[in-house]
Amino acid sequence: MIPALAMFSSMPWWAWAGFLAFVALMLALDLGVFNRKAHVVSLKEALAWCAVWFGLAMAFNLLVALKMPDTAAGKPALEFFTGYIVEMCLSVDNVFVFIVIFQYFRVEPKHQHRVLFWGILGAVVMRALFIFAGISLINAFHWIIYVFGAFLVYTGVKLALPKKADGFEPEKNPAVKLARRFIPVTNHFEGGRFFTRVGGRLHATPMFLVLLIVETTDVMFALDSIPAVIAITRNEFIVFTSNIFAILGLRSLYFAVAGIMQLFRYLNIGLAVILCFVGVKMIISHYYPIDIRISLGIIGTVLAASILASVLIPQNRQPE
Repeated sequence: MIPALAMFSSMPWWAWAGFLAFVALMLALDLGVFNRKAHVVSLKEALAWCAVWFGLAMAFNLLVALKMPDTAAGKPALEFFTGYIVEMCLSVDNVFVFIVIFQYFRVEPKHQHRVLFWGILGAVVMRALFIFAGISLINAFHWIIYVFGAFLVYTGVKLALPKKADGFEPEKNPAVKLARRFIPVTNHFEGGRFFTRVGGRLHATPMFLVLLIVETTDVMFALDSIPAVIAITRNEFIVFTSNIFAILGLRSLYFAVAGIMQLFRYLNIGLAVILCFVGVKMIISHYYPIDIRISLGIIGTVLAASILASVLIPQNRQPE
């Protein structure tokens, strides 16, 4: 079998085609029906959509449980749920960066959904490439699993360390520098458009630069989140679908978290512990495999503890 096609051998082609068709349908409904007109997404609407995406993910999880029964090789339904929860937790870190990006470029709230839509569409493609490349590398060179594990531990430790308030500078993004070198950019926004014509010449708008930063930022976050899910399961269908469901709900999560940011003050600490745990789990998997139920219990406990700490521990007010 051709190596590129061997990755798909664990599931029939119609399962992949059906899932991709579902993703395409939901994206078409999202942009063409529910968000046809640019508008400010309220907290209530964002929370409602979070519930919708979570419900769809759980319905798919039920389908996985019915069509992919547990075997000695793994528990697909539990692996999907664990991978989905891990990816959703790590997506919160994306959200905080997106908030900074939009504030830096002063993107109007009513146009933020459009940027996230096209950014996430690109993320679906990029993450698919990352997932299949990562699993293929592990299958071909088993020692890479230790590299992935060590990288996750390093990322977890780095995430727990305090960050400088001025550490994020979008204009230094390599993609932005490259775009400015080859494409003329207008000095002001043109509504929600990414391109416009000035004097008959095509120009990018600042909105296009925002999209580039969102795309490249997601690629960097994928380097953390995809190895974390691969540490849970090597089934490429489960890794891909759990990752994509989490990504599809990322826009709603952004608008929800932007409205209740105070509830996530200690989430970075929880995410750091989770990353370190899955990194260690990956490193010792050959010698001491950890049952998926234990992994889910640890991840759930850490996540709940970080949210409870954010709610219960008083926040020290700093003078502006």
